[in-house]
Amino acid sequence: MPVVADVTGGNGHVVEDAELQALREAARLSPDNLPLRRHLARQFLAKGYLAEAEAEFRAALALAPGDPDITAGLAEAFVRQSAHGAALAVLEPLLATPGYPPRLGVLAARALLGEGDAEGAAHRYHEAVARDPSLADAELAARLAPPPAAETVPPPAYLVPDPPGGGHTSAEVERSGLTFADVAGMEAVKEALRMKLLLPVRQPELFAAFGKRAGGGVLLYGPPGAGKTHLARAAAGELGASFVNVGLADILDMYIGSSERNLRATFDLARRHRPCVLFFDEVDALAARRSDMRHGHSRRLVNQFLAELDGVDQNANEGVLVLAATNAPWYVDVAFRRPGRLDSPVFVPPPDAAARAAILRILCRDKPLAEMDFDAVARVTEQFVGADLKGVVDRAVEAKLQESIRAGRPVPLSTPDLLAAAKTVRPTAVREWMATARNYVMHANESGAWDELLPWIQRKW
Repeated sequence: MPVVADVTGGNGHVVEDAELQALREAARLSPDNLPLRRHLARQFLAKGYLAEAEAEFRAALALAPGDPDITAGLAEAFVRQSAHGAALAVLEPLLATPGYPPRLGVLAARALLGEGDAEGAAHRYHEAVARDPSLADAELAARLAPPPAAETVPPPAYLVPDPPGGGHTSAEVERSGLTFADVAGMEAVKEALRMKLLLPVRQPELFAAFGKRAGGGVLLYGPPGAGKTHLARAAAGELGASFVNVGLADILDMYIGSSERNLRATFDLARRHRPCVLFFDEVDALAARRSDMRHGHSRRLVNQFLAELDGVDQNANEGVLVLAATNAPWYVDVAFRRPGRLDSPVFVPPPDAAARAAILRILCRDKPLAEMDFDAVARVTEQFVGADLKGVVDRAVEAKLQESIRAGRPVPLSTPDLLAAAKTVRPTAVREWMATARNYVMHANESGAWDELLPWIQRKW
């Protein structure tokens, strides 16, 4: 047998088959020969060289993107290596197209079963076998749930065709103990939330008479620390609704396609617990302008987000109240402001003096107090947002605790304590945020989207 270079497989196995060695050498000399690449990949797969099969299927797919047969081979190589998430990511673009080869559905069923989604796997398997009975697999069918008596195929969602539960989310359903009474000031903001989100749930018949359903979305924007997350929790508590706080780690995943499935799973979680406030903080990271993106998978995530906001039918998101918060609304894709999505941008402003006094009163209400003049503290904390004021109270409490330890008894917090602490705290980001906002309002506001900010940027910050 002649010696052939590079006979060690990618998984560390030596490829001893003479035919495979010859085919691999031929592929090395003719790397753009698609039929040869495809044949070599199939032979590797058939003989159990899974890492080598994966590499060859990848090379073939680079020559023929979207080829169903090559895609199926690569997905099978992934499944047999227990890389189920990678298999689903490869299959998703084809599964989202009508009339995809049924074989892909069986492979998707195996991958979904490997990820623990028996219901989604059963749906994929039974739908595929109904279209091509020759694909029936008794061993796989025995591990799946039986088909429903009258199974119907739901309309595919954009990019992520798995049924509810097919994705994964680490977001949790909470019950908020806050209400609007715990939010100082911001009366205009609270009234906007009541009209857009709360009243349609409380008085559905009245709103239905005008064709308005319970649900929808609001984009909260403003400087950091102004209380957007606090406001979202209070909205859920005011309604008595479930609250799901979604962070980037709950959605983003390193594998292409997984982030879209996670996003869908998060919306499905909210739909199962309606009425529910679904809150996305720092939403500009998930809903950035597609024109600024270099990678297709980022654009697909934005498209998936838009599709979930629309729902697969007009009632899909009824009772799901989507609140999104951002410090940079100008970076959010304009499509999110279309009616029916996050179509109500609400500015969460820095608190004025009256609101600052109210915030301080709330922050100090569970602490031992002397007679307090919160208005005096509010006057010396111009440009402070809620987070800054909490820092003032925390510093005053730390100093008072040291005094109480020395005295051997609780010493009440006083106005001078807060005034002294205020001198040591600098306001965080209002001035910088307003400077950035001024640039957008004055030079990039052709649509009038940021007119609401005009009175604020004209102030001296």
